[in-house]
Amino acid sequence: MQWTSRELLLGFTTGIAVTLVLDQVRRYVTSPYFGRRHTHSQAQAKSGTSSSSADSIRPAGSGIESTIGNTPLIVIPSLSKVTGCTIYAKAEFLNGAGNSPKDRVALSIITRAESQGLLTPHGGDTVYEGTSGSTGISLATLCRARGYLAHICMPSDQSHEKSNLLLKLGAIVERVTPAPIVDQAHFVNRARILADQHTADPTRPGRGYFANQFETEANWRAHYEGTGPEILAQTENKVDAFVAGAGTGGTLSGVAMALKEQLDNVKIVLADPQGSGLYNKVQHGVMFHSLEREGTRRRDQVDSIVEGIGLTRSTANFEQGRELIDEAVKITDAQAKNMARWLVEQDGIFVGSSSAVNCVGALQTAIKLGPGHSVVTIL
Repeated sequence: MQWTSRELLLGFTTGIAVTLVLDQVRRYVTSPYFGRRHTHSQAQAKSGTSSSSADSIRPAGSGIESTIGNTPLIVIPSLSKVTGCTIYAKAEFLNGAGNSPKDRVALSIITRAESQGLLTPHGGDTVYEGTSGSTGISLATLCRARGYLAHICMPSDQSHEKSNLLLKLGAIVERVTPAPIVDQAHFVNRARILADQHTADPTRPGRGYFANQFETEANWRAHYEGTGPEILAQTENKVDAFVAGAGTGGTLSGVAMALKEQLDNVKIVLADPQGSGLYNKVQHGVMFHSLEREGTRRRDQVDSIVEGIGLTRSTANFEQGRELIDEAVKITDAQAKNMARWLVEQDGIFVGSSSAVNCVGALQTAIKLGPGHSVVTIL
């Protein structure tokens, strides 16, 4: 049988095409990508899960509010390695409004006020708050999103970066000279007075609402209902200690309540910066010397670089969970600065002063507990 030139050409071309296809198949099968996909498919087949259910992707949400909560829990490799423990950090800086745990609090305060008819979106209302910065940033962002004006009173010794950011977010900012809480010029008292004056003035649009982060139940409940249960789920209920500082006390109290309900032996540890009186309150039952009645302390707070945590008085939010705190540790500025440098150099984690205090406290707690334990803190 003789082949025509056309048939020979067709056969030759087909052979080349088949060879090329087989070569591509060989490259794909031997590639790392195929190995990962094949392993993943086998794991899914064994577990009976589909790709969509296996990958827990957050669905699309509505507005900046939908980015708050369900933050990742990460292991801090360097601290875990040196202690032999697993030291976790709840990545609260990934909350999407103000990039801090205060996002939860601000959202809780606003939504509860709305449900009670105390705030009306886009109704000309103003939210007043006294804050050292983080809560103000969260409130200012959410007020923008929900149609309110934010009026923030903050101590003048706080960083200008915070007040400048607040201004860019559209808030009114008053930098108030530091004063004791018994003084009506104290930044918290100033915010309360302004809210009352606004509401009482019939010539002003809307109402004034005092957020009252230090005393409101909405604060600790945000962490009791959110942060605490998330930690339990992410660790599969394996937490030996939770360590955090206290600014209002809401995070520590709310998380402590949630953890203690599920874990009988979990330790709750307060990490307190220098200049704060909460360490003494936990360890000795009194804020200061017995000759100084609590709440009347008029001398200046001891200087500290740490912003956002540490108090020279107790609050309703701190008292909510104080009896659940097992221990307090005092953290110096030098320790906080060294920890901040360590984390960025060893783990690529860039944190501020309050998060650094939390991590020093977590490190000390892990060393005290010994290898094999799990410690959780907040960033």
